[in-house]
Amino acid sequence: MNLNIPHPIEDIINTIEELKSINKYTEARATALQALSKYTDDYRIYEELADIYIFEENLDKAEEVIGYARALHPDSWTWAYLEGYIAAARGDFDRAIEILSVANNKFPNNAEIIRNLGWSYVMRGDIARGLGLLRRAYVLAPEDLMIINDLGVALMASGAEDEARALFEKSGHTVGLGAIQAMDN
Repeated sequence: MNLNIPHPIEDIINTIEELKSINKYTEARATALQALSKYTDDYRIYEELADIYIFEENLDKAEEVIGYARALHPDSWTWAYLEGYIAAARGDFDRAIEILSVANNKFPNNAEIIRNLGWSYVMRGDIARGLGLLRRAYVLAPEDLMIINDLGVALMASGAEDEARALFEKSGHTVGLGAIQAMDN
């Protein structure tokens, strides 16, 4: 008896994720849109499509698609994360914090959610709170270059340049090291 019966939606989502991971966003978008023609009521495909639109920097389209995902499954953390990310990308850090806090409550210990929440606090001017969150994200995902970058920049903003330098040196983050060297000159 085979207990691992493949589920078509899971296979489709895995295919979309794989395409995104190798930067094939056009193919990922086409796969998601084709899947929606058959599975119009699956919120996860809308969330994948929104993520693709974000990578393509089409935030308006991403927001539209997130609305469908939210209507289909209001308790999903993914749409909340994506909506919070868009708010931060648009510079609306108060809204980003509000939405990302909901996402963080729904899915705690997600390094990407915590990173964006921390960065939003830093950008709003609450550097200490943002640093706390960015440090937590770093503990959860110490190899994530986006977390390293945001934590390092926040450390520099807080005046902890030596700690930022150590972080960038440990991770081999040459752009961050270059920024610190430029500040030293």
